[in-house]
Amino acid sequence: MARSTSLVKVSALQMVSSSDLAVNLLRAEGLIAEAANGGAKLAVLPENFALFGSKRIFDLAVQEAASGDLQSQLAHLAAKYKLTLVAGTIPTPAPDGRVYATSFVYGPDGCCLGQYRKMHLFDADVADAQGSYRESDSYAPGDDVVVLETPLGRIGVGICYDLRFPELFRQMFELKADIVVLPSAFTRSTGWAHWLPLLRARAIENQCLVVAANQGGVHDAKRQTSGGSVIIDSWGRVLAEAGLGEVCILADYDSAEQNALRLRMPVAQHRRL
Repeated sequence: MARSTSLVKVSALQMVSSSDLAVNLLRAEGLIAEAANGGAKLAVLPENFALFGSKRIFDLAVQEAASGDLQSQLAHLAAKYKLTLVAGTIPTPAPDGRVYATSFVYGPDGCCLGQYRKMHLFDADVADAQGSYRESDSYAPGDDVVVLETPLGRIGVGICYDLRFPELFRQMFELKADIVVLPSAFTRSTGWAHWLPLLRARAIENQCLVVAANQGGVHDAKRQTSGGSVIIDSWGRVLAEAGLGEVCILADYDSAEQNALRLRMPVAQHRRL
């Protein structure tokens, strides 16, 4: 039987990134290559994939502003493996001396399709070894909802803590997002409690594919992330799911099935608020 033309393979790439930029980039490329070899046309890297838990984020942001070297490498990887690449997050300078957590999206020709700056910052107390998280000490919040035209359709981009704010994803829905991607680095305790139910809710209520790439392991004495990178369809079905560790997960995205669901159950037309 011929493969449906509405099916396209997508992937979420789970990492256990460290403070070693060169090693992280090698591991990222290995996972991108695995995704491409599996037929993926979309690959999503996790938050902080290039540099995790290091004050070097400020140096990297300055370096990127001056040379754009890492962005050039990411564009090259998208073109080399001929896929749309959601490049997790990298730090870019903010006007007040902090940095933005910025997710760049590249097309299969290597061209940058756009970028999203993390809007919601994780300032919270958590029952783990780290105890207290204050992202706003180092990061500035972005302001713009981003939905990008890509070869796979319209992709909305969120990052990690954004997941807890459904109004952001509803705005993506209003902007006709077909797919939502979520590079993340959820803490072990919060992720194991809330990650999957929140992701399934975002997929169901917005009738879209969700591709969520998380960090998944032990990064240092205080930081453990929850893993569980996942691909969820518009009905809320889990199509592929990771455990812990570095792994590439793959699933088929059926755009025709998703469009048919939106016609059968026209949530967009039924909204009153």
